[in-house]
Amino acid sequence: MRTSRIALVCASALAVAMVAACGDDEGGPSPASTPSTTSGGGDGGGGDGGNGGGGAGPDCAKPVEVTEAIEADTTWSADNCYLMKGVILVEEGATLTIEPGTTIMGDKESLATLVVKPGAKIDAKGTADKPIVFTSQSPEGERSAGDWGGVMLLGNAPINVPGGKAEVEGIVGVEYGGDVADDDSGVLEYVRIEFSGILLSQDNEVNGLTFAGVGSGTTVDHVMVHHTLDDCFEFFGGTVNAKHLLCAQNGDDGFDWDLGYTGKLQFLALQQDPTVADETNGFEGDNDADGSENTPVSEPTIYNVTLCGKDKDVDKQQYGMLLRRGTKAHIFNTIVTGFEAGLDLRNEGTEVELASSIISGNVNAEANIAYEETDVNESTESKLDDDDDGGVDEVAWFEGEETNSVEDPELADCFAATPDLRPAATLTENAATPPDDGFFDAEAAYIGAFKADDTWATGAWVSFDAE
Repeated sequence: MRTSRIALVCASALAVAMVAACGDDEGGPSPASTPSTTSGGGDGGGGDGGNGGGGAGPDCAKPVEVTEAIEADTTWSADNCYLMKGVILVEEGATLTIEPGTTIMGDKESLATLVVKPGAKIDAKGTADKPIVFTSQSPEGERSAGDWGGVMLLGNAPINVPGGKAEVEGIVGVEYGGDVADDDSGVLEYVRIEFSGILLSQDNEVNGLTFAGVGSGTTVDHVMVHHTLDDCFEFFGGTVNAKHLLCAQNGDDGFDWDLGYTGKLQFLALQQDPTVADETNGFEGDNDADGSENTPVSEPTIYNVTLCGKDKDVDKQQYGMLLRRGTKAHIFNTIVTGFEAGLDLRNEGTEVELASSIISGNVNAEANIAYEETDVNESTESKLDDDDDGGVDEVAWFEGEETNSVEDPELADCFAATPDLRPAATLTENAATPPDDGFFDAEAAYIGAFKADDTWATGAWVSFDAE
């Protein structure tokens, strides 16, 4: 073990960086209930990027319009397509059940967004071949990011905002947060959210899928977000755990956390959009916007990740991992490739454990792991070499952990229009074994989100269709 003034620690089983100096950063509806329908299913599942899939499904040109808050238990059936207009609130005490193979469209003009409030639940259990699809109202070939809002789950789990409550971004008067760590907001399984992220107001887009104060009693598994104007997945505090999350062609970050998020994540995959010349990152983690010491401190535990960047130099920097503002994190078995730089650690109190990971093939060869930050005066036009971490040498820190590597992981093709994110051979060397704790798959002792022969990102629930 070695220790320095800024408490940088590397040992055979982990790498921890404690950053000791602060630096510069980037820069309602009617209460009436929606009609309830029930059925035995239908042929709505399947297809690649279609509105609900293949087969003789319902006519989405004649959808059931949803315009009012859901105040009682309601079922959306695969026999119908649904068109949300405006902000659709699922009120406390109500459960919205969505059958496998159901297609839900969002109206652009009314900024359609589904919001499951604290104390309400969503029961959306699709299957690999009959996914539940939230999509644009526009016909295929004319769809694009920002065609509608997105999906928001709000809960009563802890957040680190003083007073324990906060108002969700973009939705006035709707709060989340509490003291119920195992709060249950329902189930999302085999769900796809596409062409989302509408601009609600200046600099305020809806994420593809927002978790705000969502508790660990919630089940999230096999969810894809693609072609969204903002983040694919954002966690505002809470304790929710999630597996098999797939993000593609995002307009902002892939996976974003703050406000005291302390959940567990496993099997995350990202393919960024090379046409977006903005500061988009694979991971973006904060404790909060001010970098305070408010508790609970953001501290997710993450295993088995593949982050593929834009594979090109754009006008603004993009990092595989931007970890800052006092976040803590434990990250293992992660591949970072195709970004301008692999990682950036910033700000006082930021503390990261990163091991059994590969950073390779990033666009700037001299900054494959990280930019050299030596400019203490911060007077130059470029900000990439500004010392924003109190002198932490990220390259030495990453390489000082003996289980980390810069060797090519030999991914099949993570930059193709329809990517293959699997390695040529399963990457077991130096991999960490996830804990056998009832959530993590302890057999996933390999680096990256996929084994060489993995099939979890296949089936009708996965689509990379651009329109």
